Amino acid sequence: MALAALRVLAATALLAAAISAHASDCRPMQFRRTVNGTVQPLMRQYGIPGMAVGLIAGGHSCVLDYGVASLATGRPVDRDTLFELGSVSKTLTATLVAWAGVDGKLTLTDPVDKYLPSLRGTPFGSISLLDLGTYTPGGLPLQVPDDVGDSQQLMRYLESWHPAYPPGTYRTYNNIGIGMLGVIAGKALGTVFTVAMQRRLLPALGMAHTYIEVPPTAMKDYAQGYTMAGTPIRLAPGVLAAEAYGARSTAADMLRFIETNLQMRPVDASVRKAIAQTHVGYFHAGVMTQDLIWEQVAYPAQRSVLLDANASAMIFKPTPVTRITPPMPPAKNVWINKTGSTNGFAAYVAFIPARRAGIVILANRNLPNGVLVTAAYRILTGIH
Repeated sequence: MALAALRVLAATALLAAAISAHASDCRPMQFRRTVNGTVQPLMRQYGIPGMAVGLIAGGHSCVLDYGVASLATGRPVDRDTLFELGSVSKTLTATLVAWAGVDGKLTLTDPVDKYLPSLRGTPFGSISLLDLGTYTPGGLPLQVPDDVGDSQQLMRYLESWHPAYPPGTYRTYNNIGIGMLGVIAGKALGTVFTVAMQRRLLPALGMAHTYIEVPPTAMKDYAQGYTMAGTPIRLAPGVLAAEAYGARSTAADMLRFIETNLQMRPVDASVRKAIAQTHVGYFHAGVMTQDLIWEQVAYPAQRSVLLDANASAMIFKPTPVTRITPPMPPAKNVWINKTGSTNGFAAYVAFIPARRAGIVILANRNLPNGVLVTAAYRILTGIH
């Protein structure tokens, strides 16, 4: 479908679709006015068929839904609509890893080969789990190579891999590191990653509508994604996809995850401790601090700083890092965030512990990171 036609259809859908707030304590007029003023022009400008925004501020929370889950069916986005999270999935993987650590099943300072003996004697086997979770193992490529089609081929690739930099000196954003960390976490917990995530962690977080593998009963809620050119697309299976970028979720579930990160929702003490450990700062990288997958900047944060912290250069170019010794404990006056995208979806999650405020923005169209970062900034700074 041509982009111009997509924009027309999306705008029409936007006008026709209901906008609804789900949380009973939501202050509709203030929240809706601020969110609508940002989201509606954004949808028109970029031809976004559907979006969902979850918001926490001032002790109130709500979810606002916009547009349609599919241009073909015209079904409105609602509280059950599933969006692909892309790399926001990594924050769930990091939480699982930290939870395994709290349970004494692994330690971030351990080398990879402690859990994957076949890699003993290789450069990859000697790097630490922390290096994998902070993108600092020495220069892994962004994606799993095209000629790696299964786990056996992946292990052969890792056996022959050699770092471009000494571990802990450069941040090179990648899917392989966190993907392998997810594999190791599953193994350390005596199962496989998908089982550990779907049967243990997600229930412990109260996220009943988040999936690594979408069950047949939930497929009706799975939004259709669209590329930047407007072509319909959904995530295809791939090696380490589940661990690195394969989660699908609703805005309501992701809002629960933010609330848990803000210590606003009761969870088991071990889960609460694990989440806190994902907020520890390990490296300074440009304008931001690298936590266990999460990234943070000092708060109050300027929009320009947030855009720099989430710029494409941070994904595609090596960034020199400075190790924080000892690691920086979880802080309150910080803006913690993570971007995510697949070929047909875009996602952004951010929260500010000092304000007990946060936001999740999900869209069923691929978008530049800066678009959602700017939208989140405008909303969070516009609500008091």
